[in-house]
This record gives sequence, structure tokens and C-alpha cells, in this order.
Amino acid sequence: MTLSAARKTIFISGGASGIGLATAKLFASKGWFVGLGDIDQAGLAAAVSALGTDNAMGVALDVRHPADWTSALGAFEKATNGRLDALMNNAGIARYGWFEDIAADEANLEIDINIKGVINGAYASLEALKRTPGSTLINVSSCAGLYGASKLAVYAATKFAVRGLSESLDIEFSRLGVKVRCIMPWFVETPILDAGARGTNKAIRDVLKGANFPVYTVEEAAQVVWGSLEAPGLHHLVGKRAKDLRFAARFFPNGIRKQMKAGLAGS
Repeated sequence: MTLSAARKTIFISGGASGIGLATAKLFASKGWFVGLGDIDQAGLAAAVSALGTDNAMGVALDVRHPADWTSALGAFEKATNGRLDALMNNAGIARYGWFEDIAADEANLEIDINIKGVINGAYASLEALKRTPGSTLINVSSCAGLYGASKLAVYAATKFAVRGLSESLDIEFSRLGVKVRCIMPWFVETPILDAGARGTNKAIRDVLKGANFPVYTVEEAAQVVWGSLEAPGLHHLVGKRAKDLRFAARFFPNGIRKQMKAGLAGS
């Protein structure tokens, strides 16, 4: 397969489902060639089949391992003649429950995927991004990177880290001609909502439903990713609830904390 030199390209980690797949579909519809990296081989095959091999390719990728990144991006860049207009660090997991109830190995898995995976992706893609004019590194953080929440302590820590990394790289990469964007969704309809607390049958989606909190669609998140390429600024929030939380976290941080602690009685 030989791509037109003018055809733009994006590589997405965690691209077999959720926000990653929705973003792949949107970018492909805009004429971009899409690379999908994931550990879910069946999901990758289904995604590429849906998008068409003229528009997408799938490669095995465990974001925890730099060698996997080297192999995956090497295969993608071979197909795109070295062009990489955007790299989207999207792969992530969540574990839900009180801090002391989540096993240390599960917390470390969150750290390995959500933080180390993003750092690995930034390292592996930088040379290709540098040689592609107008390129963008897109990191998916979360509203959990705006304000900590109970039963999501380590997850929130990882998303604060992604936010901090993005803010630092936004400064550094400006000298290299590479833009950085940090996507910060409120809760989106993805498998992460099925994460359950140990010893209960209550998942994140149950808590959201009980509190009448909105859940946004993956398509809404994908539109924010698309818009972030041309819109100014580093942080791009998904959903009105995300924007409300950013405002409250900035101006009323103590009020949020008191409200959260008051709500623990029914947890």
C-alpha cells in the first residue's frame, strides 16, 4: 500500500474500542489514514474491517513496553512513508474502590498503562512528529486530573500526571514545531465505567446514575479531539460537566472537598 504524500496520518493507542475507536472513525471519515494500536487483537481486526484497509491498519501494542512502541510505530511509519501528523496517547484503565481495597499490583498496573504508557508513546513518536510539519501529540487525561475523587485515588494520580506531562511538553515541544493537546473528558461511555468496587456489585456507572451525573458519548469526545488540532490552547474538555468542574476546582476547591467528604456517609 502506498499513501499519497499529502494524506494526513494519526496513530492511536487503545484504538480498538472507546474514545480511541470513535476518534479513528472520525479521522478516517475526514480522509486521514489511521493506525490503531491495542492488546485486543480481535477488537483491532474488527475495527480495521469496519474502517477498511485503505483507511486503517492495526498493530499489536502493549503501551507498557517501549519495544512494543518501537515495533508498532515502525510498522505504521513504513506504511505512511514516515509521516505522523498526530499521535494520540489514549490507552488507559481504571480501578474503582477505596485505596486500601485495591491491590498494589492493580494500582501499579494503572500507573504502568496510564502514565508510563503515555511517556513511552511520547518518546517513541517524537522523531516522526518532528519531521512532520504541523504535527500534534495528543494526550488523553481526564477530569480526574482536575480534582481528586474518592475511590479513584490512583486513577486520579495518573491523570494528574498526564496533565502535568502535557503542560511540560507543551512548553518543550514548541521549540521543535510539535503541538501538544491534553484532552480532559468527564465520564464517557466506555468500558471504564464498568470498573467495580471490591466486595460489592456497584460499578462507576451505578454511582453516576445514582447521582444523576451525565455520561457523554465517545463521539462527543472524538469531536473534541478533532477540534483540538486547530483550536488554540492546551486543555480541551469534553462535556459541560467537565467545564463546570474546571471552574469549581479553580475558584472553589475547598468547597468541592467539603462536599465530597460530606457525601462519604452514604458510600
